[in-house]
Amino acid sequence: MQPNLTQDQHPARSAWTARTWAGILLFFALAAAGLFWAKWQPYFYKTLTAAKEHSIGKSILLDGSSGIPAPSWEAAWSYSVTYFLAVWKALLVAAILASLVQVLIPRDWISRLLGSTRFASTLRGGLLSLPGMMCTCCAAPIVSGLRKCSSSVGSAAAFWFGNTALNPAVLIFMFFVLGWKFTLLRFVLGVVLVFGVTTLANRLAKDQSVAEPLPTSFQPEALPDEGSFLTRWLKALGKMVFSMTPLYILTVLALGAARAWLFPAMDVNLADSFWLIVVMAVAGTLFVIPTAAEIPIVQSMIAMGLGTGPAAALMITLPVISLPSILLVRKAFPAKVLAFFAVSVIVLGIVAGLIGSLF
Repeated sequence: MQPNLTQDQHPARSAWTARTWAGILLFFALAAAGLFWAKWQPYFYKTLTAAKEHSIGKSILLDGSSGIPAPSWEAAWSYSVTYFLAVWKALLVAAILASLVQVLIPRDWISRLLGSTRFASTLRGGLLSLPGMMCTCCAAPIVSGLRKCSSSVGSAAAFWFGNTALNPAVLIFMFFVLGWKFTLLRFVLGVVLVFGVTTLANRLAKDQSVAEPLPTSFQPEALPDEGSFLTRWLKALGKMVFSMTPLYILTVLALGAARAWLFPAMDVNLADSFWLIVVMAVAGTLFVIPTAAEIPIVQSMIAMGLGTGPAAALMITLPVISLPSILLVRKAFPAKVLAFFAVSVIVLGIVAGLIGSLF
C-alpha cells in the first residue's frame, strides 16, 4: 500500500505554510491599524475642514506672520520641530512596516508580485501605494524594505511615488482648496510619474541585480534560520533606524535653515516667468515637506504674488521627492536611477509650470 506522501513526507511544509499565512495576516492587520491611526482617520477630518474652509492650514515655510526666516540655527530648528511633529506618526508606522515586511512576508511572494520588470509589476506597485498616503520620506523605509525583498526598481519606485503623487486624500484636499484645474494637472502628471517614469527606470536599471539571491521554492529548508521572529524583527528595525536616522535629521535641519535661499522673495514682474518656474521646480525637488503641505504652501505663495505657473511647478515637485528621501533610499536604487528620478521630477515640474501658467 502506497504511503500518503503529502501528509507523511511533508509535515514541515504544511506547518511552514500555516506560519507563513499567520505572518501575512498579522502584517496586514498591523498595516491597517497603523494607517488608520496615522493617516485614514486624521485625513477624514481634514477633508471636512478642506470642504468647509477651503484651507487645510498655514504654510510650513512661514514662521508666523514674519514670512520665510533668514538662514539660521533657529530657522533650522523651528522647521525641523514643525516637520517632525507632523510626520512622526507616519514615520513610526513606516519603520515598523518596513521591518515587518522583511520578516513576515515571504521574499519569494514579493518577488513574484513586484519583482518583474514588466509593466504589470510596476502597475501593482503603484496601486499598492494608494492606501498608504505617506510623504516621500515616510514611504522611503518601506521602499528600501521592498528592494531588500527583491522587488524590481520600477515597482518599488512606483510604490514610492504613488504614495505622494497619487495620494487620494491630497487630491481631494487640492480640489477643495486649489480647484479642479490644479487637481487634474496633479493627477495626470502623477500618473505619468508613477507608471511612466518608473517603467523607463526599469530599463535604465536592467543590468542591476537585487542585493541577495532568492530561494528557489517555498520549502522551509530553502530559507535560513535566523532566530525567533522577535529577534529577526528587532534586527531589521534596528539596522534600518540606525542607518537612516542621523543623515535624515541633518538634511532636514539643513533644508529648514536654507528655506530663504530656496524660496527667495519674488519680484511681481517675474511671478510667471519661465526661469522662475525652473527655480521653483528645482527647489521643490530638493525641499522636504509633510504630506499635503504643498497645498497651503502653494495657496499662501499665490496670495503673496507667485504666478500660477511656478505654483504648479511646486505642486508637482514638492511632495514626490526630496533630498532627504533620496538619501534614505540611496542603497535601494543605483545612483544613475536616482539621478534619473530627480531630473524627471524637475522636468515634470517645468511641464506643470508651463501648463499652469495658462490657468
